[in-house]
Amino acid sequence: MYRKILVALDTGASDLELLPAVTALAKLMQSELLLVHVADGWAARNFDQLKLAESEEMKQDLSYLEATAAKLRADSNLTVNILLVLGEPPDQILKVAAEERIDLIALASHGHRLIGDIIHGSTIDAVRHKATVPLFVVPPKRTS
Repeated sequence: MYRKILVALDTGASDLELLPAVTALAKLMQSELLLVHVADGWAARNFDQLKLAESEEMKQDLSYLEATAAKLRADSNLTVNILLVLGEPPDQILKVAAEERIDLIALASHGHRLIGDIIHGSTIDAVRHKATVPLFVVPPKRTS
């Protein structure tokens, strides 16, 4: 059913919630994973216009994707590919999903509410309104 799953990573703690859940699903469905991180810092947003060199942040992001993919391949025996893209996260996630013929987009929610969404943005909200494929959203762990 889900042949190819885009996994939107933010290189933070929420990835620790998302990856086990989406890996379990991928094993069940025998899916291929495409790990995507959208570099959205200043250098990434102005990379083409200013003909910038790859920033240290972008190098770290790529290294994170490579290490994460290698671990998933070793632990799960899944086909895992990576892609580092630049720009606005919702726009780039949707663009990659279309270009790569993705069947499912997996994201982690951060648990932001009201002001947090305004400050941090809401990638999931923007993606869910425009996505043409199903979304798999993993919430943060609740601590009480």
